[in-house]
Amino acid sequence: MVAGLKLAPLFAVEDFTGSAVVDQPIRRTSNLGPEFEERVHQLVADWGAPKSPELIEELIATALKMARDGMGTGDLKLMNRSLKELRYAAKVFAPYRGVRKVVVFGSARTAPNDPDALLAEEFGRQMVAHDYMVITGGGDGIMGAAQRGAGREHSFGLNIRLPFEQRANEVIQGDPKLINFNYFFTRKLNFVKETHAYALFPGGFGTMDEGFEALTLMQTGKALIIPIVLIDRADGDYWETWMRFLTEHLLKQGLVSPEDFNFIKIAHTVEDAVTEITRFYRNYQSSRWVGSQLVFRMKNCLTNQALAGLNKEFADLLRSGEIEQGGPLPQEKNEPSIAHLPRLVFTPHRYAFGRYRLLIDAINLAEIE
Repeated sequence: MVAGLKLAPLFAVEDFTGSAVVDQPIRRTSNLGPEFEERVHQLVADWGAPKSPELIEELIATALKMARDGMGTGDLKLMNRSLKELRYAAKVFAPYRGVRKVVVFGSARTAPNDPDALLAEEFGRQMVAHDYMVITGGGDGIMGAAQRGAGREHSFGLNIRLPFEQRANEVIQGDPKLINFNYFFTRKLNFVKETHAYALFPGGFGTMDEGFEALTLMQTGKALIIPIVLIDRADGDYWETWMRFLTEHLLKQGLVSPEDFNFIKIAHTVEDAVTEITRFYRNYQSSRWVGSQLVFRMKNCLTNQALAGLNKEFADLLRSGEIEQGGPLPQEKNEPSIAHLPRLVFTPHRYAFGRYRLLIDAINLAEIE
């Protein structure tokens, strides 16, 4: 465990999509036939699977189907290794589910004494002071700097095996929280599903890739909305230059929407970056889809006047009904640790997700009881 950090399960980490993939039955038909279905069921019962045994049965059924699909050895190796990597990573993260985390991206080529590296180091230090842990790609440059600031015990490294020499930075090297991935896609999935905020520093193709992926997932509603902070030195123009490209080309051509820019915040000081992240969780706690309804969990109830204001300001998001305040829905019973939290429940349109970010901001600024 991590000294000085709160590990109690104060929020849900069941699904980074917030159950956005809906209309799937809890128990699916495996099509193995009654005899094999019963044998798989009995195997799982004998082995022991106290949580979601039906999903373990489905995993086994999928593996058995692969044996008859006629796929090549290469495909089988890919699927096997991917599942192994995902399982191991989930096992490493499991003891730290009760700690919020921020993932830091940036160039591995940045020198340790570069102003951007010094900024990343201070950012890591301040996020730990706010009870966050830091996740990086495990390399040098910006990643190593952020982990120097955070310290080894507060850091995760998600390293990638490359054809050329690739080593983890000295802070995370040899630590149990260093995870080595063979595939970029399994590594990228863990960045997305384990973090509660993104912090991007100046970087190359990899930084752009991670940033655009986060934006794409939020823009399309495939991942929960979390803060994305773009950090640069006080006199830097890296992100302003990037932003000009987006606004002068993508936006003007109608390839993105104005509300998509609500996901992004440029910060030129560590203090502004940290404030942007911590303010996001001032009252808003987490969210989850339950069928067609979106549930926002909060730390404190809103006043009736504040709730009325939200309904008026964000009426365009509502497909039917109003934003209502209450307790947990029956479908949330698998998250007992947050059952006491008040909820906002509403049925929204599933588009313009950048407006959802503004709604979260409004919740954080609204008057509470």
